[in-house]
Amino acid sequence: MKQRLLMGLVLLMLCTVAMGKKKVTKQEVWPNGEPMAEWFTDTAKVDVKTLGKQYVLTDYGVRQGTTDIQTKAIQAVIDRAAEAGGGVIVVPRGTFYTGSLFFKQGTHLHIQEGGVLKGSERVHDFEIRETRIEGQTCKYFVALVNADGLDGFTITGKGTIDGSGEPYWEEFWIRREWNRQCTNKDAQRPRLTYISNSKNVTIQDVRLINSPFWTNHIYRCDHVRYLDLYIYSSTTGIKGPSTDAIDIDVCHDVVVRGCYMNVNDDAVVLKGGKGTFADQAPENGPCYNILVENCHYGTVHGCMTLGSESVHDWNVIMRNCVADNTNNVLWLKMRPDTPQHYEYVRVENFTGKCRNCLLIRGWTQFYEKQDRPDMPLSQCNNVAFKNIQMDCGVFFNVEGSDKFRLTDFSFEDIDVKDGAKEKAFTKRPIENLTLQNVVVNGEKIE
Repeated sequence: MKQRLLMGLVLLMLCTVAMGKKKVTKQEVWPNGEPMAEWFTDTAKVDVKTLGKQYVLTDYGVRQGTTDIQTKAIQAVIDRAAEAGGGVIVVPRGTFYTGSLFFKQGTHLHIQEGGVLKGSERVHDFEIRETRIEGQTCKYFVALVNADGLDGFTITGKGTIDGSGEPYWEEFWIRREWNRQCTNKDAQRPRLTYISNSKNVTIQDVRLINSPFWTNHIYRCDHVRYLDLYIYSSTTGIKGPSTDAIDIDVCHDVVVRGCYMNVNDDAVVLKGGKGTFADQAPENGPCYNILVENCHYGTVHGCMTLGSESVHDWNVIMRNCVADNTNNVLWLKMRPDTPQHYEYVRVENFTGKCRNCLLIRGWTQFYEKQDRPDMPLSQCNNVAFKNIQMDCGVFFNVEGSDKFRLTDFSFEDIDVKDGAKEKAFTKRPIENLTLQNVVVNGEKIE
């Protein structure tokens, strides 16, 4: 009896010690102090085997290796899977040419390694529908891959979606040479993926290349994950105009993790509407709870850009990233014709090379201000940079203006090279600017 009692006491002590050593994970919080849901730190990927029956394109009469457009045949497979309750549309090894495709509830896209879903070079192979473009709702060409109103849609696999962008790019630059004011609505062309009014979306592992226009665009979506993607368009020779990597438009709860992005425009862009009355239009809205981490930027205009069509963005984190050749790490575009509010933005653990680490200035491309007596004053507040080690053309490139207000910016643990002619932070158009352990060109800045 005594022996059993002694053994019980020993076990109780061991359990107590084990509990004492149990690792306590600190709750992550957003820049405004709100707790971050566990969904954001869940790194598990989609297992295609759990998504239902697999419909291999070649088993249903879709031809590969021919330049004949297979849109109708591929769409028929998608429709067949949807009617049967859902399943995975599998692109096997080979090249399959197509125009616009529309996925339905319960259907998914999986591109096997060596498989290529290749967009048509002819714009008439893409449908014109009412869609969302550049902060406005209008009729425009849809994307190669389209999904609207879906729950749980996925794009997976080690294969490639290739937009065949070069002829579209070439036409755009010809038009721009003739008309310097040529816009993306003048030289219309399809996007690579467009997902709208959807939730619980994952795009993982695929190669997304040569989009004629924006590469990925989500509108009014939540709980969207972009995982370990390779996103590319040409930044030399015939450059890909406006081939943004990921456009996040009136969305919340979005993760961009482990992606490589090299495009002839911005990498991750927050959008939500533009115009003097943009904050009152029901189709517009905010972006919030956006986490970008562990990404690698090749050549891009901005690693993270808020604008040029944004109304209100908050709780934005970009961390643990490296930039090879970016124009701007964080670019806050301020439109004088649009009421804008950017707040609670954090950039941390960033290395590499950039032209500007922080760029804030007015943005007047295709500017069109209307008369509005109660026009709100735009503002940026609670923006933080922490643990930055970069080679910069200009570290702090911030312009003040009577059109917007800048408040509560902080810089902590900064060690950068700065090629600017004047000393960093000489001009301080920011109210309540905090510097802590900031070293520029070997000199500590107070």
